[in-house]
Amino acid sequence: MRLRNITPKSLFGRMLAIILVPIILVQIISVSIFYERHWDWVSRHMSKNLAKDLGLLIDELGNEPSKDQRALSAVRARQYFDIIFYWLDEGILKPNQSFNTKFKNFRTSLKSRIKKPFYLSSIEDSTQFYVDIQLANGIVRMNIDNKRLFVPTGITFIMWSVGASVILFSIAIIFLRGQVRPILRLANAARQIGFGREVSDYNIEGATEVRIAGRAFQAMRHRINKQISERTSLLAGVSHDLKTPLTRMRLQLAMMSNIEDIKTEFENEIIELENMIDAYLDFARNDREEQMVDASLFKLLQQAAKSSDPDGRQIHISIPPENLPVFPIQVQSIRRALINLFTNAMRYAGKASAQIQIFDDHSEIIIDDNGPGIPRDKREEVVLPFTRLDNSRNNKTGGTGLGLSIAKNAVLNHGGELILEDSPLGGLRIRLLLPL
Repeated sequence: MRLRNITPKSLFGRMLAIILVPIILVQIISVSIFYERHWDWVSRHMSKNLAKDLGLLIDELGNEPSKDQRALSAVRARQYFDIIFYWLDEGILKPNQSFNTKFKNFRTSLKSRIKKPFYLSSIEDSTQFYVDIQLANGIVRMNIDNKRLFVPTGITFIMWSVGASVILFSIAIIFLRGQVRPILRLANAARQIGFGREVSDYNIEGATEVRIAGRAFQAMRHRINKQISERTSLLAGVSHDLKTPLTRMRLQLAMMSNIEDIKTEFENEIIELENMIDAYLDFARNDREEQMVDASLFKLLQQAAKSSDPDGRQIHISIPPENLPVFPIQVQSIRRALINLFTNAMRYAGKASAQIQIFDDHSEIIIDDNGPGIPRDKREEVVLPFTRLDNSRNNKTGGTGLGLSIAKNAVLNHGGELILEDSPLGGLRIRLLLPL
């Protein structure tokens, strides 16, 4: 398993991991050192002191203490050591009794101080534990408070350590969100520009590096818009310059009344020339100038199909899914692209079908026809401007080879993709992927 497969993918997640992992490691090391060094040392020290106190009491009692001696020792144990002990006459410790592991240090200290059999055990539902020590004439049981042996500050230290880490981690999250937010806004603005959507609410903000990237993004966007505007002005001038002499030629032909054959031939040439110019301008038109509006993709599909097949006999549109969303679309651009695709399907095939599919982050229009299709090795070439394939399309149709190019440009302006595949109907399948 590679490390990159388990590390966070987002910038926020990675920055969070950079802070969180060291904090966790520091806490583990701190707690480990505290338990193994400090707490263990304190526990050993307290165990030795308590063992000395018990040893002193046992030495005072002797091997066979009398009743008076037991009473006197009990008073001193309570008064000076806060220990309460009871006497069990003729009691005998059972051999091989198990002991609680939390008394490990105390048991070692007690064993080295008292050379008599003993047994340690905690008292249920109590803050005390007891020690049974075997003497010659019975057993002395000493009840001892846990605070004489265990350090309550250990849990406090752990809680403070964890609590401080949580507080620092929460503060880090707040600051991280503030640092990541400008980057996310920059990425979203760039994504919207890639989809051909207008971004009007982006402001340069964040750290110095993010501001530099934001200024570069703004400058790039302005340069792109300027180039598109200059291209549009150039095309408008070219259109005017080309159509002006065509208009004069039409007027001159209208004045020619005695040469009908030549007049008809010239009119056909002018019409073809005008159609070619209109096709070139449609292809080169700046579709980004069109504003995006929220629209239904299914309605656009219906309108394009009706425009290409008024009778509705050759194009079948499947019922769309119920969760069909409404999202920003350049309506005229997508409608023009769909009309071109349907027109091609009507021209080169007898039947066509269309459907819409919705995925998590994009929608998909699928158009199938039963025509001759396009060879796989020609599919990348056919979407290029002014490209026509003689082996799959009739060369006498009068087309300019821009239908698929216009459709592809319209989809690319939305940040989508146009894909050509084999159709289940035997012809060509065209898939238009549009991001939501």
